[in-house]
Amino acid sequence: MSAIFDSISEPISRRVTAGLTKIGLVLRSRAWKGAGSAGVTPTQGNALGMLRDAPDGLKLSEVAKTLGISAPTASDAINALVTKGLVVKQAGADRRSISLALSLEGEAAADRTREWPEFLADAVETLDPAEQAGLLRALVKVIRSLQASGDVPLQRMCVSCRFFRPYAHDDGVNPHHCAYVDAPFGDRHLRLNCAEYVEAEAGDQAIAWQAFAHRQSVAQTLNQAP
Repeated sequence: MSAIFDSISEPISRRVTAGLTKIGLVLRSRAWKGAGSAGVTPTQGNALGMLRDAPDGLKLSEVAKTLGISAPTASDAINALVTKGLVVKQAGADRRSISLALSLEGEAAADRTREWPEFLADAVETLDPAEQAGLLRALVKVIRSLQASGDVPLQRMCVSCRFFRPYAHDDGVNPHHCAYVDAPFGDRHLRLNCAEYVEAEAGDQAIAWQAFAHRQSVAQTLNQAP
């Protein structure tokens, strides 16, 4: 009987895409509402959120790259935030570059941007812990695919970090290992934007990804290589 549904249903990938599109529309609508009440645009709000997660500051090029916007668009957003007193420009590490950081008012405004997607966090909380972990793992795989195709900029995710060791432990709950903190962790701990992230070499990334995707250790993956 399931064959009947297979013949009359759209491919599941299209139905999942339709669902994500609906969520995206709601997120955009909520962002505009929240941004309007905060006196910023959604792009400016996203920039504030980025700077909140980067206490050492960011360069303009880093803001543009992470947000996936052009340098002129990023410059316009940052200049507007500087004019509003939410962002300050300071000397960079090499004294020849400019680093962007939040002012005290900017920190308060950035905290308010956390509230924009809270309605979605509440919805995700209706899933049980295993479902939440499974959803996070699936999102990591989707984002990684979008990165590979060039549709989204590189994200500071565990799976492309030099400290990530997939399935290093014989533990069904916490199989992975983070070499930065030297501790095991599970899918529920996967990060999409880690402050301690260091991008791994392309070859190491590919091996780690294969291990993660096939739920096996790096050693097992290398042993299976032709």
